[in-house]
Amino acid sequence: MRIVIAEDLMLLRDGLVRILTSTGHEVVAAVDNAEDLLRAAADLSPDLCIVDVRLPPSYRDEGIRAALKLRPAPILILSQYVERIYAAELLADGRGAVGYLLKDRVTALDDFLDAVERVAAGGTAMDPEVIQQLFARNARNQGVAALTAREREVLGLVAQGRSNSAICSALVLAPVSVEKHIGNIFAKLGLPPSDDSHRRVLAVLAYLNA
Repeated sequence: MRIVIAEDLMLLRDGLVRILTSTGHEVVAAVDNAEDLLRAAADLSPDLCIVDVRLPPSYRDEGIRAALKLRPAPILILSQYVERIYAAELLADGRGAVGYLLKDRVTALDDFLDAVERVAAGGTAMDPEVIQQLFARNARNQGVAALTAREREVLGLVAQGRSNSAICSALVLAPVSVEKHIGNIFAKLGLPPSDDSHRRVLAVLAYLNA
C-alpha cells in the first residue's frame, strides 16, 4: 500500500514511517504541513493518507481541512483531539474510507495496522471516544432514536470495524442474535437490501451523520 503521512511531530512521523515500511507498506511521502500534504497527494496518488488534525502554521485545524479537500480519497485521521464538526463532515459524503483514531488510545500495533488496511479498502475505523461524541451530537435523529441500547452497542462496534464474530465475543451474544440486531439496525436506519459490507458502512455513516 502506498501511503502519505502528514504529522508535524518528527519522532511520531518517523515512527509511523518505520512501522509502516517494516510491515510491507510504502510511505511515498512524510510531510509536516497541510500544503505539502495536498501537493504530495496530488502528485503521488497514494492509497491512503494518514493525517494529524492540527498542523502548522496555526496548529488548529489545517490538517483536517486539508483532508476534507482530498475526499473521497481514503483518509485516516490520527490526532489527540476529537473535532466533532470536522469528523462529521469527513463522513458526510457517505462513501466510507474514513478513520479517526486518537493517538493516546492506540495501544496495539495490530489494531492500528488493521485500521490502516480497513480504511484503505473503503471501510471505517472510528475510535470509541469519537463515536461517543458523535452519538451524543446526533441523539435527536428519528432513525437513531429508534435504536435500542443494545443496537447502539452493536453499531458502535461495527463502526470500530469489528466483524460479527468479534461483536459476539465482545458482547457475549450468539451469532444469530448479532445478525438479528444488525438486521434491525439496517431496517431502522432505512437501508435497503444490498451488499452487507456496503450496508455496514452506510449504517455507520447514517448514524454518525444523522
